[in-house]
Amino acid sequence: MTGARPPLRVANVSGFYGDRLAAMQEMLDGGPVDVLTGDYLAELTMLILARDRLRDPALGYARTFLRQLEQCLGTAVERGVKIVANAGGLNPAGLADAVRALADRLGLTVAVGHVEGDAVPPGDGVLAANAYLGCWGIVECLRGGADVVVTGRVTDASLVTGPAAWHHGWAPADWDALAGATVAGHVLECGAQATGGNYSFFRELDLRRPGFPLAEVHADGSSVITKHPGTGGAVTVDTVTAQLLYEIDGADYLGPDVRARFDTVRLAPAGPDRVRVTGVRGAPPPTVLKVGQVRLAGHRNATTFVLTGLDIEAKAELVRTQVEDALGGARPRRLAWTLARTDHADADTEEAASALLHVVAQDPDPARVGRAFSRVPIELALASYPGFHVTAPPGDGTPYGTFSPGWVGRRMVEHVAVLPDGGRVAVPDPPTSDRNPELAARRRPGAPRPGGAGVARVDVVHHPDPAVGPPPPGRPTRRVPLGAVAGARSGDKAGRANIGVWVRTEAAYGWLVADLTTARLAELLPEVAGHPTVRVLLPNLRAVNFVVDGLLGEGVAASTRFDPQGKALGEWLRSRCVEVPEVLL
Repeated sequence: MTGARPPLRVANVSGFYGDRLAAMQEMLDGGPVDVLTGDYLAELTMLILARDRLRDPALGYARTFLRQLEQCLGTAVERGVKIVANAGGLNPAGLADAVRALADRLGLTVAVGHVEGDAVPPGDGVLAANAYLGCWGIVECLRGGADVVVTGRVTDASLVTGPAAWHHGWAPADWDALAGATVAGHVLECGAQATGGNYSFFRELDLRRPGFPLAEVHADGSSVITKHPGTGGAVTVDTVTAQLLYEIDGADYLGPDVRARFDTVRLAPAGPDRVRVTGVRGAPPPTVLKVGQVRLAGHRNATTFVLTGLDIEAKAELVRTQVEDALGGARPRRLAWTLARTDHADADTEEAASALLHVVAQDPDPARVGRAFSRVPIELALASYPGFHVTAPPGDGTPYGTFSPGWVGRRMVEHVAVLPDGGRVAVPDPPTSDRNPELAARRRPGAPRPGGAGVARVDVVHHPDPAVGPPPPGRPTRRVPLGAVAGARSGDKAGRANIGVWVRTEAAYGWLVADLTTARLAELLPEVAGHPTVRVLLPNLRAVNFVVDGLLGEGVAASTRFDPQGKALGEWLRSRCVEVPEVLL
């Protein structure tokens, strides 16, 4: 690496498409920053943007980004603050043009670059297939003088790694520095989730309006996670741990630029609302790139029946039988029934006395899930269980899609940085390694074949479990919710769910590792039973991470599950009662 430069202050202003619009202004006004970054591209967002572009080829990008720039672009340019965002979605060139047009309208001189090449040829029925690019296209745009860089599908962490690599002059083989910045990027990518949002111990914080996070990234890749003074929420070792556990698989965090080892991350307090991140080790990235594919899978409709008072199970069975009999040969391909026992015995309000019976219909034919389906429950209004009513009138079905991840060869992808002067720079691949056992994966039967290359499915890498201290004496114990000693955060990766669980002491960690096995998880969360589950130990974080394959079906847009993204699985787990040694309480 070149000589050390001062830390780069990188702030987040968006964790998803629809996040707080005022965040960009707040981060500019709240204190010094060098770079503003925004993540807009969740898996569901790619499907939304693909449908937008079907209606209008000029769209396909996150339009809220332009609304943020409307108020903030002048201030950012005046202060020399760079802006890097993946809001380009499926049309980064279109968004770059829109940013230039906005700057012209505001009377500003702004150098805009963009990164493209993530789109790969889609297979049959695929609306869009996009590889996850890395940071080096962003680096080239910044080297070319860009004030604003917009990208399509890059990894979320690349929004931080790119500016850091540009600022510090890192080379593609500076693995540890790149891995450290990748960890900082993972902490920042979901905005206020790093400052106390969605945090298990939320009652310890003032969360009325949490601030957005920023990272001070040092020349060696270490960082300090913090936030502007006077903003809500908090930055603590626990809030950062929670975000590190969000939507990860194994100990290896596989990116296009580096393989970051999350089992080497070390966190330490560095002052009020400051957490130092050190020790991250990196290795060459895999020879392939992750690719996400979105497709329209069919149409869906839903009805929710309200069942009140006595005989809930019998009422549910009656109306289910009536609906399925009435549909007859017009039955949709899939009917998913779920009875939510929200009712309470001897309730003092009607709502508290009521349970909800949900039915979701899915079919490739929109007619089968349109009025032909939704009228059936309504026709039972005077001919079914006592107290019959539903929560909404009949309606038409809506399309739904699926997101499927995989891996494609790098030769399929032409990573290009388009500079502010219009010049195009082909971005070479970094050094790679095929010594990644997790990539010796089978091709999924029936997987789409972008460019004829096929998309491989990858299993979670298995490392030997690291040594962990012994659990405390097992007796006496007290039966309490797991959340009395543990925090958790959960999320989704297509059809997979992850549940990260952490504790605050070494003694508690010894107990957690011994007690919370995959078999025990399936006992506590019966919905997990039957799904392949991997447990990964992260001792430096006093955490275990579970990856549950297939729990979320074909992903959020297609799922009929009550919590289609698995966001509350961790809190459900924390609510389950377990025997905990009293010494830990």
